[in-house]
Amino acid sequence: MHPAPSIIAFTTLSGLGFGLLFWLGLGMPGSTGGVAFVFWAIAYALSVGGLISSTLHLGHPERAIKALSQWRSSWLSREGIAAVATLVVMGLYGLGRVFFDASWQPLGYLGAALSLVTVYTTSMIYGQLKSVPRWNQSVTPALFLTFSLGGGALLAGQVTIAVALLALAAVVQVIWWVKGDGRFAEAGSTLASATGLGNMGAVRAFEPPHTGTNYLLKEMVHVVGRAHAQKLRIIAFALGFAVPIVLLLLPFSHWVGLLAVASHIAGIMASRWLFFAEAEHVVGLYYGKR
Repeated sequence: MHPAPSIIAFTTLSGLGFGLLFWLGLGMPGSTGGVAFVFWAIAYALSVGGLISSTLHLGHPERAIKALSQWRSSWLSREGIAAVATLVVMGLYGLGRVFFDASWQPLGYLGAALSLVTVYTTSMIYGQLKSVPRWNQSVTPALFLTFSLGGGALLAGQVTIAVALLALAAVVQVIWWVKGDGRFAEAGSTLASATGLGNMGAVRAFEPPHTGTNYLLKEMVHVVGRAHAQKLRIIAFALGFAVPIVLLLLPFSHWVGLLAVASHIAGIMASRWLFFAEAEHVVGLYYGKR
């Protein structure tokens, strides 16, 4: 799949934002007043900024609001509804924390639960697509949730929890890569099955379907070299998990925390680029790309 910058930004930033909202909803940290305002501002900037960036990939961004009406069948619509509900509930909870020095904890718990629901619905936008076998696996929701919770704990300053969750996210990432590498073969999709001509003998492409490029080739048939992908996996793993964990184990200071956050975000963006670039859509079979 084509790794569009807007979608990479969306999945990275919104995951971090809703992860931070989750911990804020649990009262971690339990700050109020101006300090709380800073945490809420960061969480909303990441969450809302990520959601807005996702619309940049649409042909008609002004129609994005219509997606909310398809909740019965669309995970994208469910994500939009869950995100709005989370932002409203956490906004009310944040008002108490920032302006009234109050902890309306039932709202916080509800907002924390909705934050996880939002991240889960985001994961299922990709995880339910049988046409992209690498995404269509049980580990995909775990990947999104552990990234969000680990990154959110890091932003919330919950050092001990962040170390544990980032380590867990690293394990989930490796499992997802390993399982994903064999998913296309496991799915059993071939040019023979795609064309329905397998019963007539060996099937191969005689000529491309057309002489020029088109939307399918641009968006669905991105190809990344194996050697290039392996190097990016190492970079993503090191920056996203290893470096932040090492930094968090050092004597804490705000500069160390800032470096850990910056490294984590860079690593997750590299991971998200691979998430899309390595995803093999079955339509590529018609173009001899799989």
